[in-house]
Amino acid sequence: MRPIKNIHGDKAPHWVGDGFYVKTLINHLDDNPHFNYSHTDPFLLFDYGKPTTFHPNPNYKTQPHGVGQHPHKGFETVTIAYEGEISHADSVGGQGIIQKGDVQWMTAGRGIMHEEFHSEAFGQRGGVFSMVQLWVNLPSTHKLTDPNYQSIKRADLPLVELIDSSNPDHQTTIGKAAIIAGVWQEITGAANTFTPINLWDIELHTAGATTLKVPNTHNTLLLVQEGELLVNGTSVSAGNLIQFDAPTQHRTDDQAQQTLATDNIELHYPATENDEQAPVKLLLLSGEPIGEPVAGYGPFVMNTQEELRQTFRDYQTGNFVK
Repeated sequence: MRPIKNIHGDKAPHWVGDGFYVKTLINHLDDNPHFNYSHTDPFLLFDYGKPTTFHPNPNYKTQPHGVGQHPHKGFETVTIAYEGEISHADSVGGQGIIQKGDVQWMTAGRGIMHEEFHSEAFGQRGGVFSMVQLWVNLPSTHKLTDPNYQSIKRADLPLVELIDSSNPDHQTTIGKAAIIAGVWQEITGAANTFTPINLWDIELHTAGATTLKVPNTHNTLLLVQEGELLVNGTSVSAGNLIQFDAPTQHRTDDQAQQTLATDNIELHYPATENDEQAPVKLLLLSGEPIGEPVAGYGPFVMNTQEELRQTFRDYQTGNFVK
């Protein structure tokens, strides 16, 4: 079993633009000795947008809620819509509506400009809005890769059924996991990644217990997006990010073509007194550490301070996305 090291959830929420009310649960710029980029590598930043109600926007066409055009370089952004809809457009022609359950995986690479707003349909009607955005670092060999846009619909995500391990005689399905990236039970996720990453969108709808298996070479974190459950025997509620102990092994060249050993994470969803089970929603993040220096500021993440300064010069002189 991979032990829990810490649980993070005490960050104050803040607005990103006027459309995203989030708690930043991972920030590669933090210098906390107990929780910094060395513990989350390759994940740079993680914003959790708890369910927030928006009134209909009378100016949904001309002044949609969100964030206008802004740059990124040196990493990837992954956005998941849990409730509501997000409209995306970028400087290389990627665009689309991220609907409930959909995933947008945008590779900024050598540089991209993009914007993120509530969709016109959601702005017009209003309602509950909830999302997460994850920044995934790129290794130095791919920092300057061409920008790319993966639009992944919920219906295209492979699913793994979660079987109740507390009652092995009855093979009861208590939930499911949508495999956004990585591999679980020989099922490969929909997203293409530059380094080994698992991103599993998990929902438990029935009381019971089940086990997640993650590579013992990965940094591993688990967000409780909605509900409450026991993780390795510890009660964790919505809005909290679980940090597990550091990887017990480090991948070697000989292991590249081999099946890696795994660590267990035990999930237990207790039955309620009235037998009405509200779904518990989780997001598992695990990734093999890149192990390279990081020089970041704002929307740019490079390997050295000189690369970072050159990026700012390019942006300020109009040479950023040429």
